[in-house]
Amino acid sequence: MILGLLDEAQRGGARLVPACETLGIAKRTVERWRSQEVCDDRREGPMSPPPNKLTQQERQKIVSTMNGPEYRDLSPNQIVPLLADKGHYLGSESSFYRILREEALQHHREPSRPARHTRPEEKVATGSNQVWSWDITYLASPVRGRFFYLYLVMDVWSRKIIGWEIYPVEDMALSSLMIRRLCEENDITPDQLKLHADNGGPMKGATMLATLEKLGVAASFSRPRVSDDNPYSESLFRTLKYRPEYPRRPFESIEAANAWVFGFVRWYNEEHLHSEISFVTPGDRHAGRDTTILKNREKVYEQAKNKNPNRWSGKTRNWTTPTKVVLNVNFQHSMDAAA
Repeated sequence: MILGLLDEAQRGGARLVPACETLGIAKRTVERWRSQEVCDDRREGPMSPPPNKLTQQERQKIVSTMNGPEYRDLSPNQIVPLLADKGHYLGSESSFYRILREEALQHHREPSRPARHTRPEEKVATGSNQVWSWDITYLASPVRGRFFYLYLVMDVWSRKIIGWEIYPVEDMALSSLMIRRLCEENDITPDQLKLHADNGGPMKGATMLATLEKLGVAASFSRPRVSDDNPYSESLFRTLKYRPEYPRRPFESIEAANAWVFGFVRWYNEEHLHSEISFVTPGDRHAGRDTTILKNREKVYEQAKNKNPNRWSGKTRNWTTPTKVVLNVNFQHSMDAAA
């Protein structure tokens, strides 16, 4: 058909190159087709649909599932694992995304641009309570220029929020008390834990360093003049402040701030499917329940493959749990850091 149109255009006086540009085809392609005596355009692909194509009913099931109240605020990367946990397989993440594009339903739903994700480069944690990261962030108060300060500690391996406090000031004595309490609650033994933080006073103050030395906790600090050297805590604070429920107005009181953060921590630890730990919750990974969850997902995928083997060109999705997490900083003992 394409060659016929070109022949007709050239007979009418059109030049070959402009005619090819109008039809969206290269001149060299036309010359090759003519030399090979190709009679028609072969770019259209096969005339019949592939045998493993989703049926219209299956497509509609995916669309209705994604638009349902339970999943409409989630991405396909989270919807598919959740369905697998319930014993259902409707399609792969790529199928979900393709249908979203075709149905004009794909768009970014956060009040911000998507963030780029980079992997840390060094320092490995292979289990919970080996590496913690902590930081302090501001929460707006009713008084302009004054803030409430959220002290928050997370486990790097499981991403679980280990503990948090909100105070009206930044103070190394308060941070020391919090770390001491969390170590006692989690039965941290000497030389078991590395604690990473920024270079602020509450992190590097003499009281804080003395507390860490007494607890046998190795201190780690961000490198000088490196603004993003505490990536796990920074990422967590971004998640916190871009939650749809995050107040757009200042917290009326420190009690109101505590109430909101309490709800966020419960959601983050027990409901949030974290993309970097195979879409399980931080609480499940910290407690070791993620292994069973991921094995069950593997069974669901195997059952789906056995039911429709022509839709799988290879193995099913790898649901093995990550065995290590790294932090892109150089760990130092507290005495080295103090010097």
